[in-house]
Order: sequence, then C-alpha cells, then structure tokens
Amino acid sequence: MLDKTYDPKDIEARRYAEWEQSGAFDCKPESGKPPYCIVIPPPNVTGSLHLGHALDNTLQDVLIRWRRMKGDDALWQPGTDHAGIATQMVVTRQLEAKGIGLALGQAAKEGNQKLLSRDEFLARVWEWKAESGGTITRQLRRLGASCDWRRERFTMDEGLSHAVLKVFVDLYKQGLLYKDKRLVNWDPKMLTAISDLEVESHEVKGSLWYIRYPIEGDEGRYIVVATTRPETMLGDTAIAVHPDDPTWKHLIGRHAVLPVAGRRLPIVADTYSDPEKGSGAVKITPAHDFNDFEVGRRHNLRAVSVLDKFARMLLRDNADFLEGLPSEAAAGVVQAYHGLDRFEARKRLVAELEASGLIEKIEPHTHSVPYGDRGGVPIEPFLTEQWYVNAKELAKAPIEAVRKGDVAFVPARGKDDFFRWMEDIQPWCVSRQLWWGHQIPAWYDAQGNVFVELSEAEAKAAARARHGRDVPLTRDPDVLDTWFSSALWPFSTLGWPEQTRELEHYYPTNVLVTGWDILFFWVARMMMMGMHFMKDVPFRTVYLHGLITDEKGQKMSKSKGNIIDPLDLIDKYGADALRFTLAAIAVQGRPGQPMKLAPARVEGYRNFATKLWNATRFSQMNGVAIPAGFDPATATLTVNRWILGELARCAATVDKAIAEFRFNDAASALYAFVWGTLCDWYVEFTKPIFQGADAMAIAETRAVTGIVLRDTVKLLHPIMPFITEEIWDTLGHRAESGALIGQPWPGTAALDEAAGSEMGWLVKLITDIRSARSEVNVPAGARLRLVVRDADATTQARLEAHRSALQLLARINGIELDGALPSGSLQVVVGEATYALPVGAVIDLAAERARLDKEIRKLEGEVSKIDAKLGNAQFLARAPEEVVEEQRERREEALSVAARLRQATARLAG
Repeated sequence: MLDKTYDPKDIEARRYAEWEQSGAFDCKPESGKPPYCIVIPPPNVTGSLHLGHALDNTLQDVLIRWRRMKGDDALWQPGTDHAGIATQMVVTRQLEAKGIGLALGQAAKEGNQKLLSRDEFLARVWEWKAESGGTITRQLRRLGASCDWRRERFTMDEGLSHAVLKVFVDLYKQGLLYKDKRLVNWDPKMLTAISDLEVESHEVKGSLWYIRYPIEGDEGRYIVVATTRPETMLGDTAIAVHPDDPTWKHLIGRHAVLPVAGRRLPIVADTYSDPEKGSGAVKITPAHDFNDFEVGRRHNLRAVSVLDKFARMLLRDNADFLEGLPSEAAAGVVQAYHGLDRFEARKRLVAELEASGLIEKIEPHTHSVPYGDRGGVPIEPFLTEQWYVNAKELAKAPIEAVRKGDVAFVPARGKDDFFRWMEDIQPWCVSRQLWWGHQIPAWYDAQGNVFVELSEAEAKAAARARHGRDVPLTRDPDVLDTWFSSALWPFSTLGWPEQTRELEHYYPTNVLVTGWDILFFWVARMMMMGMHFMKDVPFRTVYLHGLITDEKGQKMSKSKGNIIDPLDLIDKYGADALRFTLAAIAVQGRPGQPMKLAPARVEGYRNFATKLWNATRFSQMNGVAIPAGFDPATATLTVNRWILGELARCAATVDKAIAEFRFNDAASALYAFVWGTLCDWYVEFTKPIFQGADAMAIAETRAVTGIVLRDTVKLLHPIMPFITEEIWDTLGHRAESGALIGQPWPGTAALDEAAGSEMGWLVKLITDIRSARSEVNVPAGARLRLVVRDADATTQARLEAHRSALQLLARINGIELDGALPSGSLQVVVGEATYALPVGAVIDLAAERARLDKEIRKLEGEVSKIDAKLGNAQFLARAPEEVVEEQRERREEALSVAARLRQATARLAG
C-alpha cells in the first residue's frame, strides 16, 4: 500500500540509486536491438544545474526512456566539457585568493607571493577537477537523467584528447587548417581570443562624437565622421562615403588629414557607409572593427593596430602606427597617449579635439557594446595571428546533406537558419591564449617554420628531415577553442579514431536536443567534423527548443533578481513535478520565443502527482488487481469499456506526440487523461460499483482499474519516472516482471465507440450542469430536480442507466421526463434534449441577473481600456514585448470570461 502522503524526496533518492546500481541505464550493443543514441550536450565542468540544463536534459531523458520502453538499445552518452576559459578563471581566482598567480600575462599581479608555471597550474586544475568537477553530473542525477554513466567522457580525457590532436593534424595536412592574421573578439582581461557565443551585448548610454577631419589642401574645409570610439581613430587609414551620398561624394578620391596625428587618409567610395546614419561618412579602422576590416580588404588599406592585448594604447615603437606620420606629430602623440588605458585615451583625445575646434557636436547615444561573458569587460576587435579552420570548405558537405534530407530540423525553420549561417560562414578561429585546454600540436624552429604532428617526437623527426639534423623546437603555447573538441563529440565519445563496436553501432546518433543559440556554434561544427571524418551526418534529427524565461516572459538574470534555481524547485516540489512542467512548456517555436515558467505551475504539477498517488491509494483500498489471464476485451460494463478506450486514445496521442517532439502535447494529453478522465471521472463512476453488491461488476472493475493504472504509469514514466516507478512497485508489478524502467511501452487497444459516445454524453451533461450551477452561484449543497424535454429513446435509456451517477455527481434528487419547463429554471442543452433545473427557490434570480450584467460591463470596460493601449502606436513602440503580450493575454481572458457570463445569463429562464 502506498504511504498516505506523497513525499518525492524519499522516493527520488532511493529510486535513482536502484536504477543506477542495477544497470538500468546501461546500453547493450550486443543485444541485437535497434540502436537509439543521444549524446548529451556536454555541460561545462565548472557548471551547476540551471533551468536551461534542466529543460535540455529532461527532454533528452523523455526520449531515451521512451525509446528504451519501445524496445531499442538506448544509449544516452554523458560527459562534460573542459570549458577552457571558464575553468581557467575559476582556478585562477582560487589561487589568487591564496596569493598565488600565474606566470602568464597580467595574472602576475601585485601581492602574489608565487607564480606558477604552466605545468604547475595544470596540475592544480586537475586537482580542482577531481574535487569539484562532478557537481553538474550529480545534479543531473537528481533530475532523473538516465545516462549510461559507465561511459562518461571528459573532453580532456586521454581518448578524446588523442582524437582532438589527430583532427587538428589531419586538417592541417589536408590544407584545411592554417595560421592567419585577422580580427578576433579579444578579451583584454582574460587575454585571449573568444568566440561570438562568449560575447554578451550590453545596452550602454554613451555618446556619439562628430569629429571634423580636415580636407588636405583645402584649408577650413572638413569631412565630418561620427564615432562612438574616438580612441581608435589613431588607427584610421581611410574615410568611406557612400558613392551616391550628395553631401560627401564630391570628396571621393581626395584625402583627409587624421586629427592629432596628421596621417593622410584616402576618401573612398563604399556602400558600407550609410548616408542616413551619423554624418554619412565613416572612419575606417581595419584593425579595430570587423566591418572596417572587410572595407579595408576591398580597398587594399593598411591595418594599423593601436591597442595592445591589455587594451592600452600601443604607439611607441609601433611601426604600423608611425608609418606616414609627420615625425614631430608622431613624437607628440606617442608622448601624450602611449600606454594609456583605452577609456582614458578616449577622454584625452576628445578634450584635445574640443580644444582644437574639431568636435562639431556630441549627441547622447544608447548603443550595444560587446562584453566578454567571463572577463566582464568590453571586448576589442583585435588584429592578431591565430589558427583558423577553412569552415567554408567544410560547410559544403553538411549543406548538401541537409538539402538531401539526411538531417531533419524540428521546428523546420531551423533549416533556414542553418543555411543562412553556413552559406555565409567565415574562417573559424580555433586558437585561444590559455593554458587549460588541448595545447596546439605545432612546433616551431628558430626560423619560424612550423611542424604540425601528433607528438613532439614526430615533430622533431619532421624537423630533422627538413634540416638534416636535430634543431631546437618550441611548442605553440596556445590551446584549442573548446568548441573544436566538442565538435567531435558524437564520434569521439564513441571511441574514434579507434573503430569500436559502439562507434559502428550507434553512429550516426538519432537526435540532438539543444537550444537555438548554439545552432551555429556547436550543431554546425559537429556536422562539419562528422561529415569530414565519418563521412556521414552526426545525427538524423536536430530538435531546437526555446529559451526558458520567468512567468512574464523576461530573460532570467541576476540583475533582475528573477533567476529560478531548478534545485530549489526539486527540493520543494520534486523532480517529477519540475520535469512535467518543462515538458508542458516545451512548445515548438521560433528562436527567442519565451517558454514561460512560474513556480506556481510546478506546484500545480506536484498536485497532479499527488492526485495520481491518491487515486492509486483509493484503488488499492478497493482491492484492485489484475487476475492472471484477464482479457480487457471481455469487459462488459460501459464505464470499463470507456476507460480502456480513453487509455488507448491517450497512449496513441502520447506516442505520436513524443515521436514528433511535441512534448507539450504529450504532457497535455497525459494531464487531461490522468487528472480528468481517470482520477476524477472514472474513480467517481466506480465508487458506486465498489460500494455495491454486484460481485461480477466489482471483479471486472478491479481488473480494469489495475490494467489502466499499470499502463498509465508506463505512459507517464518517461516524463515522471520516480513516482511511476514507486507506484509500479507498490502495485506488485516489480515482483512479477521487474522494474518499470525496463518494461515495454503499452500497446493500443481498439476503441469502443459506443461506450465512448455514451460516457462522453454523461461527462458533458454532468459538466454542463455543474458549470451552470457554479456560474449563477447555486449553493453547492442544494439538490435540484432535473426536468428533461425532447429526449429521444437513446437519451432516455442513458438517463436511466446512469441515474445514480447523475444524482451523485450532478447533485440532483430526481429526473422528470417531458415535464413543463419550470419558471425560474437554469437550462442547458446537450444533444437533442433540454435539461432544466428549478433554481428560483435557492437563488434570487433578479439579483443574479443584475450581478452577471455588472460583471459583463466591468469586463467590457477592461477590454476597451486594453484596446486603447494596443491601438496606441507609441505604447507599442515603447513597451517591452512581454508587457504588450501580457495586455493581449489579459484581453483574451476578459473576452472569454464575458462570453461565459453571457451564456450563464442566457441559461436563466423565466
């Protein structure tokens, strides 16, 4: 017998340990079953569970548990990412707190008593990983993740590290990986290049400075440029104007003079310059702006970098900066600005320009500034030599595979985004200036010749072959971008480059579950590497889910104070309730579409679990069991044939919804069946049977209830694994056939349409009577006579057959056929018949009509106010999207309530 009170804490810890220890999660490639494989998007080893993880992993677990029950050999491949920059930052901070720094760039701070070498630092990181690196995987267990933990991988473990180095070497020798000097996102605090995904845009209130650049040979005339970053002007090498701009096109081909420094700047025609923005003229600084870099290439302009890796002005001994400057001006600029922080240089430059009369105007300007998500400071486009992958070449095979339909995207519009990014893909910068990560397998001789090999011994052999003797070699100090190693995840975790049984059995994997935000950064890169090295796609389907927000649709952030910790929700309501909530909000949508989560909704699904728990206890108290050999097709009672049909309908709906990644539809179907059909209607309909004297009816109902509960927990198991395993065990099924996690998915039986029609009629009649009573405030305890008009023979037979259920559930004390409709009655119509309840004796009809009319007018007034707001163009332009959406939702709710009240008014006859 289930405990009286449902307590998820006790159940979840106990059940998960049983599953893992029994090998319930383990894949079995030798089983002969069809493979089904998902590779977990590897969370950062530094991470802890947040709602994004919870959503992503819940949906994967639903799929894995479902396919396991469908008879597949299911492998959910777990692992973590070494998270180069994040891990280095965590460990560095811990060391700095102890007065220990790194012999690496600015990390050697004042007050550090000791500086660690690279090897010493890496030893400390591995120590940290052993002590603290398992937090996220322990938390995934609390969520119920049924990963095959025996196979857990780490991007820095020996096998995966070998795969990473082999891919680098192979790509280099195939001419697909090379060094180049280009602009990168540079974090001047972490002192490394970072990916676009590690850049956060912040809205900043700044200024737009309009600066006068003198026209060469035309004293007193200027071309005006507008900029938000005056400090980069010392790196200007041209000014661009639109070829059709009437204000400036006459200056095309002439030269301007760079203020302060005196460099001659060609004025070039380029459509990049927008006559409608700023002054219409744009200063071109190829070394400090990604768009300017491309303009510079088109016009063969020099790229002059004037910032160092710390974002300080780098002018002294900077040949690129000094070239072409008058010597006297150069000396003054170097003395005034060299070594200044970029923002201090900005202030000093603006002051000097104002003193010289070269500032035409300054406008307040709110604009987006890119920040490093780890360093927390504005990033700089920085011209530096890095390693690049020829992504354009590698993108060709994945593009063709998607066009052929070898990979499906859910939702389908993900394919359009994929094509847009892949067809315009830029070289992929894969080097990072860190110590933690896969060190690049490249060695240099004294002349700068590079030898890219798997090991130092092989590099030395290659150098010996080149020089005819042994020469000293120095290894490239950089490490590889974390996305480089995770791009190999679908095949490296299965043992590649070794031709393992798992690789042959599970690759390509079946589905990748991930967010829209890393479609380009991870999904596309896995496809490039999979197609190149495995000659096949890494997965057959990509399911892209949206972003979880708070209940108002706002992105969760510390500054807003609206972050919800999933572990807090698990502690309070249980993992099953959280998992059901996440499945219920997982609506297929567009990028950026919010998936709103409110703690109250999690609480509601905790109540849902309690409802199932109590219904199971009720059944146990009534002796529910499935006799050996009982065939549900032999059930004779209408109510039992009906519930079996509804169960079959639910099973088919849930199975199809999960197969189509409509998790919310699966959750909705389960909720409607379990809460409404099973726990409310069926339990209520069977109470008179269990309390009656018909032994055959009781025996049949016990058996059918047992079957329905058995299959219901099977259907619920992928989403709510803990409570369903507990109920399964308590009902005695574990002793007969083993744990629920290993059971087959329930089949679907034939529907009994006649039983479904009859019980559907009964449910609707009772529901409509209950609603009508509630809408006009009939006291709950009042038992009313039911007068029925125009009922045909079928309806009359149904009324007689279900008289006891109607009297109990609709609170009526008698049924009168074809009597006159009484004055002051409440009326509902179901099918061909009209049903009237005399209410004049229990409510004040006039007062009730007046109350309903007042509520309707109030709602109409609210709708009018909302319509005025939504019809106001200024409100729509200024209000946040979530506020506008909230107003629309309020309007729809008010209209819906008003319609119900009008219907209630219409029901009051006489």
